[in-house]
Amino acid sequence: MKRQSNYAVPTGWLEVIVSIMACAGTVNADFTFGDLVNLGPVVNSEYDDQLPSISADGLELYFMSRRPGGVGDWDIWVARRETTHDPWEEPANLGPVVNSSGEDWAPCISADGLELYFEAKRPGGHGGTDILVTVRATTDEPWREPVNLGPVVNSSSRDGGPSISSDGLELYFKSNRPGGYGGEDLWVSERPAKGHPWGSPVNLGSTVNGPAWDRGPSISADGLLLFFGSPRIGGHGYIDLWLTSRQTKDTAWDEPLNLGPSINTVYQDDGPTVSADGRTLYFSDYYYGNVRPGGHGGADLWQVSIQPVVDFNGDGKVDGKEVLALADLWGTDDSACDIGPMPWGDGIVDLQDVIALAGFIGPTVIDPTLIAHWAFDEREGTIASDSAGDNDGAVIGTPVWHSAGGQVNGTLEFDGATCIAAEHILSPLDGPFGVLAWVKDGTAGQVVVSQTGGANWLMADALEGTLATGLAPSARNPVPPLVSDTIITDGDWHRIAFTWDGSHRRLYVDDVLVVEDREASLAECYGGLNIGCGKDMSPATFFTGLIDDVRIYNRTVTP
Repeated sequence: MKRQSNYAVPTGWLEVIVSIMACAGTVNADFTFGDLVNLGPVVNSEYDDQLPSISADGLELYFMSRRPGGVGDWDIWVARRETTHDPWEEPANLGPVVNSSGEDWAPCISADGLELYFEAKRPGGHGGTDILVTVRATTDEPWREPVNLGPVVNSSSRDGGPSISSDGLELYFKSNRPGGYGGEDLWVSERPAKGHPWGSPVNLGSTVNGPAWDRGPSISADGLLLFFGSPRIGGHGYIDLWLTSRQTKDTAWDEPLNLGPSINTVYQDDGPTVSADGRTLYFSDYYYGNVRPGGHGGADLWQVSIQPVVDFNGDGKVDGKEVLALADLWGTDDSACDIGPMPWGDGIVDLQDVIALAGFIGPTVIDPTLIAHWAFDEREGTIASDSAGDNDGAVIGTPVWHSAGGQVNGTLEFDGATCIAAEHILSPLDGPFGVLAWVKDGTAGQVVVSQTGGANWLMADALEGTLATGLAPSARNPVPPLVSDTIITDGDWHRIAFTWDGSHRRLYVDDVLVVEDREASLAECYGGLNIGCGKDMSPATFFTGLIDDVRIYNRTVTP
């Protein structure tokens, strides 16, 4: 995961492109998640702690808990801290004015900190559970008696899991009322201004809602991302975290995406809430017979950082090339460079993206989308280390290590009978990815990177030594290799790359796109990775020359 530093942008970088401004676009930037962090034994108890809601200033964290010291079975609690850099203090129960002797669930604090929405079943309600709100005059005053939102928002069914938008004009929630697509659906109620009554709820539609139970929505501060929990097909556990996005507040929601196996596990994940700056996602695991390792009770609260992908060209650093990329795409909706003010951007490459990028210029970039990296900086030995993961390669043959002379520090010389064999890294069918390497020399027909039982990923074409790839759909739908007109066997150093974004195969030489075509799928393969020889290790495919800095990303890059 890339981590933002306090590095100041060098004088001159801002001036390079601040003068280039325009407007318009969509929201679809690349962003990634960091390592999961348990909120620890001060916030979490040995009992169930779930469904957090973070205040806009990041200083209050509301959640539901079954710990002792409450008023009912499930109560609403709040943990506080002095600054966002301080640890959380011991949680406090909101007391009998807010909590009842029954069950009070799923709190959501408004952006101004003066309204707290939650789910409960109280006398005088309208259904299984209702949405209530408690208010306070200032953030220093106590909460008042909760009020039911009434029969327009609430129904005779179960309504709950509320999430209030930052402007206070949209209220997202779950409900199993009639008119939905599954056991529970996501709905939204709107109002023209604060203090006005809420309008009739509208189902978010079949694009967002599925036949499963969709629950616990959390709307981002910019109103463009909606996180939620669901047990729908395509997840990693009984309940997973998903998100749907929209280009603007006036456009429709897109098909939901699973947040992936780095967050979602067999231990169940639910109740997301995203910080106002979009940099932190809080959520809870869900006790369903299994407890996530590293926790403190039946269910715990967790957090994970959200960061934009800022190494646009996949060279392991952020420098003037990224700045120039922003300048080239100024005013467009290019998703790769739209990284601010939220990590997912705002639909336009502009000054906000310069400001976001500035915090990453200079220091080493830690990029979780880089899933394998062989720098070949060793001085000796039979192991080529993978600095990005656990995919160290075994050196087969008699390589010559060069501690200097590579394009990035040291390099490895291949003699036509040497290769590197690593375990399985990825299957080309799994999703977008990119592979990059520096090469020097070699001859026609030789291979730089391949996959056993699969395809030659990067190779010199057998006819003229131009860059080519054998990555293609399955044999049942054969297509020819993608071959460029650019020679890579002329004795000079070349940076070569293949990327697939789910729809296009692209080959690059020296950061220039040299050939592309449209291809909607690639053949599945779970074989190991080879560096310096072909997929079947035939003698003619072994490389003769220097290879340096081989990188594999589980995203597309633009060299």
